[in-house]
Amino acid sequence: MPRFAQFGIALGALGTVLTFMGLFPGVTGLTPAKGIGIVQIFTVLVGFTLLIAGALIYVKFTFYVGKAANLAQQIGIRLSLTGLLFAVMSGTADIVGFGSHGSNTSSQPLFGMLQAIGIIGSFILAAFGVLIYAISGNIDDDSQN
Repeated sequence: MPRFAQFGIALGALGTVLTFMGLFPGVTGLTPAKGIGIVQIFTVLVGFTLLIAGALIYVKFTFYVGKAANLAQQIGIRLSLTGLLFAVMSGTADIVGFGSHGSNTSSQPLFGMLQAIGIIGSFILAAFGVLIYAISGNIDDDSQN
């Protein structure tokens, strides 16, 4: 099972790199354009999704191998997935057309302060879900007998 933990680390590292590239596109050698584009938003969202998935895989296969998840851990998983869903919803709100700026005919979507707050808050919620999953399990079930 340690290979799955290594896969979780690799997935989390890939997510970190993608998120960094989405936030700072100048590190790739491209000239950054004014504002934030659709590709940047999707790169950040995919990167953070991979980061959270890698963290969940790492915690599961490092600390809780062969153990069923208890109720608190299931809540942590669902909280992480809910945070990721809210991040995608708030990040793509104006692109899809249900954001505060709606779908306009301009070539560049608007990325406002409410969307940024929504994405950051959702990322914090997802990370909190991973933390709940990590600390709420019982590692030493066999030592109590």
